[in-house]
Amino acid sequence: MQRMSEAVRPQPQPRSAYRHFSAVPTRWMDNDVYGHVNNVVYYSYFDTAVNRYLIEAGALDPQAGHSIGLVIETHCNYFASLSFPQVVEAGMRVASVGRSSVRYEIGLFGQGDPMCAAAGHFVHVYVDRETRRPMALPPALLAALQPLRVDL
Repeated sequence: MQRMSEAVRPQPQPRSAYRHFSAVPTRWMDNDVYGHVNNVVYYSYFDTAVNRYLIEAGALDPQAGHSIGLVIETHCNYFASLSFPQVVEAGMRVASVGRSSVRYEIGLFGQGDPMCAAAGHFVHVYVDRETRRPMALPPALLAALQPLRVDL
């Protein structure tokens, strides 16, 4: 078993590691008592960036679509603080696509910063809205994911 000091530590990544960017404004309530964005809020930024992209690409209809994505795994590494009133720039890429799942990777950048303040991922399993059973990724979703893929 490796000790923490022997393990390879995650490092911040540059903007060039990501395929698509969207702005996510911070809110007053995002800051914690230490004056920076609370760690749990970073996951909200991940979710906002991915779902905004999918909605704008016509691959997700949150109210009436046949499929929905359920998060089954998530992770985040923190490298620098973000705080209100910064605008966060969320970089996205898709690391892997399965039959019913997608691994999204997100880097959160302070506006104009060359390296990410946080990097993480989450995995969506796409399920039938009614039965909640996994289903094959719809063609519109596969098309929307194509420009984000780094696993090709």
